[in-house]
Amino acid sequence: MMYSNGMSRRLLLLGGAALGLVGCSNAIGQDAPSRLDARVDATRDFLLRSYPNVAPMVQNAKGVLYMPLMTEAGFGVGGAYGQGALRINDVTVDYYSAAQASVGFQIGAQQYAHVLIFQTDAALADFRRAPGWVAEAGAYYALPAGGVSMGTDTITAQQPVVAMIFGQSGLMAGASIAGTKYSRVIPSTF
Repeated sequence: MMYSNGMSRRLLLLGGAALGLVGCSNAIGQDAPSRLDARVDATRDFLLRSYPNVAPMVQNAKGVLYMPLMTEAGFGVGGAYGQGALRINDVTVDYYSAAQASVGFQIGAQQYAHVLIFQTDAALADFRRAPGWVAEAGAYYALPAGGVSMGTDTITAQQPVVAMIFGQSGLMAGASIAGTKYSRVIPSTF
């Protein structure tokens, strides 16, 4: 009887450990970086095609973090997650995840894309140096309302970091990057 209980516990622990390892995808041999880069290319193209006035800001940026697909859901307590790429001179230099948690009056789910445009060397250096950069009120939002073209204006041009959220779909009111934590990652399959 003792042997049976000990064996059952070992099998349970081994099974749990195996499931845990399966759930920890590190994308080795799975081409996840090139798939994420393809999504980033599509997001960049959509942004520039839908909001052509943004092109000069993107071209003159010190770096742009593209988050092609953020998935957000909430029912009182909510969260959002996505993966993207930081590009400097339109070349991917790092991959990042974005995670956000929220509590409050919320219900629904949505998906959206967003970009962070770093307009100064200092802002880009702070972002890259931080072990986990958190978007706060310091990021200026340039939000397209009802499909209106975004562009560079005097206020936007003076901000070190400009955040743009676009391509929303789903049933949830509003989208924000405030409180979102960005961390450098190895892309995983999604």
